[in-house]
Amino acid sequence: MLFNQNDTIIALATPHGTGAIAVIRLSGKNCFTIVEKVFFTKNKKAVNLQSKKSHTLHFGLICVEEIIIDEVLLSVFKNPHSFTGEDSVEISCHGSTFIQQQILQVLTAKGARMAQPGEFTLRGFLNGKFDLSQAEAVADLVHSNSAVSHQVAMQQMRGGFSSKINILREKLIDFAALIELELDFSEEDVAFADRSALKNLIHSIQSILEKLIQSYELGNVIKNGIPVAIVGKPNAGKSTLLNILLQEERAIVSDIPGTTRDIIEDEITIGGVLFRFIDTAGIRDTTDVIEQIGVNKALDAMQKSAIVIYLFDAHELSKQDLIVETEKIKTHIGNSQLLMVCNKIDTENLAELQSEFSDMHPILYISAKNHLYIDDLKNKLVALFDNRAVHVTETVVTNARHADALRKANSSLYRVVEGLNQQVQTDLLAQDIRYALEALGEITGSVTNNDLLAHIFSKFCIGK
Repeated sequence: MLFNQNDTIIALATPHGTGAIAVIRLSGKNCFTIVEKVFFTKNKKAVNLQSKKSHTLHFGLICVEEIIIDEVLLSVFKNPHSFTGEDSVEISCHGSTFIQQQILQVLTAKGARMAQPGEFTLRGFLNGKFDLSQAEAVADLVHSNSAVSHQVAMQQMRGGFSSKINILREKLIDFAALIELELDFSEEDVAFADRSALKNLIHSIQSILEKLIQSYELGNVIKNGIPVAIVGKPNAGKSTLLNILLQEERAIVSDIPGTTRDIIEDEITIGGVLFRFIDTAGIRDTTDVIEQIGVNKALDAMQKSAIVIYLFDAHELSKQDLIVETEKIKTHIGNSQLLMVCNKIDTENLAELQSEFSDMHPILYISAKNHLYIDDLKNKLVALFDNRAVHVTETVVTNARHADALRKANSSLYRVVEGLNQQVQTDLLAQDIRYALEALGEITGSVTNNDLLAHIFSKFCIGK
């Protein structure tokens, strides 16, 4: 549901709760008039906000019937030079929850309406301040939890992804216009669009689309964290390693084999990259039904993870045993990257272990219990991510809706190529080109509907 744009909306723009300050945001054609009813100078004189310049700050009081609610700093933004493209006011008040609620109640009583989730950003989109993919990047920026996710969201919010999509659409629109023109002159059997040039254009667009679609796998892990499964035999030290990485007692540590029977998952940022670590049950043959469920979950976690840490006890496995176990693990990890980690080492036996396993898959040596070489493991994890990452200056798709639209556009273009090869009728070509244009338009919002907008912006914070 899209709400009346003639309303003046209000919401708390900072998180709920007590803090040093809070910011209350208003937007709409009547926001100055509404605020003027309760905002006064320190000497309690009325203030004409309409006469103030945009992007100016004003110190004063919020008062109701001679009762001072708070001393505030008021920011004025005049249309179209505001986030929403409308007249806007931001009130910085003291962070008391009582003060926040009092100001909200006073201003709603004077004519403002409480905003719905994402309604400020929605108004900015509807007023042409940014396109739909940029609006969604605003939400990604707010929720970014690592340096990489922040950089990707910032690049998309500044229009990097949008500009690429718009260039593709413009190229396709030029040919679509010629195809549509042919339909108008179908009785004369006139061809305006060079079929070979159209095929070359579509191939070039498809190569870009396919690269963008492939980037979604990376974009998804950047946004949600890189899943890293910690696997190995019981008592290899998996739970201890998880606790060390997270720097908290997240998992129960015990000398009793099979203590971990379910997935334990948590996140931490290393080197600006968000990793999602998954501690799993020890992998072994067991007749315990509950433990077997945990083992099955461990195997499933390996398949779904980008990186699998196979942790083994330096004192438990011989070289031959390790070869057998590694081959078993490789049958379950799919495309995941395998990182072999030897645990429970000490400085005295390190050289001996390195010599024993020297001709195997590269192995890291650590002691989770004694905190030895943990930084080497962290650095290796970041390096594995960097090896598969694209530069954040390139376009990376992080939004499932965008990826789906790109796939639909690509499928439509495949049908156009097939149609060209089979010399199908012009109207069928035109229809598939329209489908491709519509799918690309859904990304930026040049083609959209109210249900889609309501769905997208309902996921935003109230006040954003």
